[in-house]
This record gives sequence, C-alpha cells and structure tokens, in this order.
Amino acid sequence: MSARDTDWEGVRLHVVTGKGGTGKTTVAAALALALAGRGRKVLLMEVEGRQGIAQLFDCPPLPYDERRVAVAPGTTHHAGGDVYALAADPESALIEYLEMFYNLRHAARALTRFGIVDFATTIAPGLRDVLLTGKAAEATRRKVNGEFTYDAVVMDAPPTGRISRFLNVSSEVSGLARVGPIRSHADTVQRVIRSPLTAVHFVTVLEEMPVQETLDGIAELRGLPSGGLQLGGIMVNMVRPVPLPGDDLGKAAGGSLDAGELSLALKAAGIDDEAVPGGRSALAVSLATELAGYAREALAADGQRRRLAGAARPVYELPRIPDGIDLAALYRLAESLREQGAA
Repeated sequence: MSARDTDWEGVRLHVVTGKGGTGKTTVAAALALALAGRGRKVLLMEVEGRQGIAQLFDCPPLPYDERRVAVAPGTTHHAGGDVYALAADPESALIEYLEMFYNLRHAARALTRFGIVDFATTIAPGLRDVLLTGKAAEATRRKVNGEFTYDAVVMDAPPTGRISRFLNVSSEVSGLARVGPIRSHADTVQRVIRSPLTAVHFVTVLEEMPVQETLDGIAELRGLPSGGLQLGGIMVNMVRPVPLPGDDLGKAAGGSLDAGELSLALKAAGIDDEAVPGGRSALAVSLATELAGYAREALAADGQRRRLAGAARPVYELPRIPDGIDLAALYRLAESLREQGAA
C-alpha cells in the first residue's frame, strides 16, 4: 500500500477518459471497485449508451436507475463496500431534471415521445452534455439526512478527443442560453467539475498513438480558460511483463543473445530439443527470436513511459490480463490501483 491512503484525497467525482481500445471502461470499473474498499459506496456511471458496464459485470442491460452490481473486495480491517452502476442518457436525465426542479415529469415524457429532446440535442449538442454531466454532478452532491449518498462517483466518460468539449459545459451552452434555468444548471454543473471535488484521469497503453492522444488531452484541459480542470492520473493499461533484465534486454532487441547459452540453460533445466548446426537446439533459436520481439516491444514501451513522465502526473500501471476480463480480473486491477495509491 502507498504511504498515503490515496493520491486523490477529497476527490468525489472521478472522470475517466481515454482513446478507444485502451480499456477505458475496464479501468473505470476497476477504479470504482478500488474506491469502494473499506465499506465505501461508489456509483459507476456510463454516458455513451454502450452498456459496457453491464457486459463487464455480466448483468442485464442497465436502465436509468442506480443498481448494485458488485461488492468490492475488503481489506484486513475493513469489509468491502458496494459498487452501484447507472447508464445515463440525455432523455432520462431531462425527465429527471424537469421532475426535480419543476414537477413536470409527464410533460417531459410527452416531449420525448414527440422527439423534441432528440431534435434539441442535435441542433445544440452542448445541451446533451449538460444533461449527462449534470447527472454526475447531482449524484456527487446528493445527500440524504445530511450524509452523502455516495462516497465517490466514477464516470466512464467519452474518449479523449471529445473530453474537453464534454466537460466544458458552460461555454458549450453559452450560445444556447445566456440566462435562465438551463444556463443556471450548466453553471452549477461547472462549479462541481472545475472544483477540487473532480479529477480527470486518462487511460492509455504504451503505444505511440494513445500516448500522444493522452498528452494532447492533458494539454487541452490545461489550456481551458478559468484555470482549466483538475488533472488526475495517467492509468497505463495492459502492461506486459518485461521478459529480461536490463543488460540482456538490449542484447535481445539487437538479436545478439547467445542461442548457445540459451541451449545450455534449457538443458540445465531438463529441456532438450533437436540440435541445429552449431550445436544449438531448435528451441533455443526460436526462443532467441521470440525474446528479440518482446525486447523491442519493451524498449519501445520504455520510450512511451518517458513521454508520459513529461506530463508531470501520477502514473499507475495495470497488468495485461491475457485470459479476458471478468469480475476476478477487475478485482485484481482494483487491488493494483489501491497498492499504487490511486484509490
């Protein structure tokens, strides 16, 4: 465990973004499980309509309703907490908004039947984002009998290329509504998102394009007016183990590993194989070739690590799990995040 409980003490809304294919939803789910340790209650929320959370937790498609999907693994001194999940969509968010503030639930349902919401969110995309981020902000701030309903909210947010616009809701609705309830709601949401309560985490893998998109996304959020948003950590997913120590790694990448020595090592381990010219085993030659490929990947990954280090953000590495992601794998990833101080 980290010397501190968490790098994100005081953060209640964790926004998770990343390039497609990096495992953004998986990491968001693992983070929710990690945060739910010590008996905490966490809401995991998705906003893209893909039902990715339901697939991960092997449960029926999620409605616009907060449902428990998992019990987090406990610790030595604390029982695990609960993870609830929600699939948010603009139409349901609008109905809830109109009911909460104007007691207009039936009118809102009529609007959705006539397709007004689809029309409005098409001509004013910022309205869609206000409704979705508004739901996350509401869940973050919600209290019952003076106590927060959730100890933390994790949002599986849109990809990195869209995250700045998605979160910058005040400017997005400025052309739609300069005054009035929509603008007031957007400003309330923005106060949560731009406060110390919120952190934006980036998911990537150690490849050039996802790393570049991560660095671009961080730079874009830093460049937003009014001080930008609080940047969270960089969560490097699907990290492969390094097959060799440092000195041998360079030799392997350059194809200069001694296959004869490998052959002797295989024999010492009780593994023998058909010899090829030069007295080396065919297995040793194949192993040297395989190691060369892994070594080149490992050196390239180190180069991407150095690029990420330049962003001056905490970096957490999650192991590649070759057998696929199930609940046991999510527990493993959650434990890794906890051990590194991310939750």
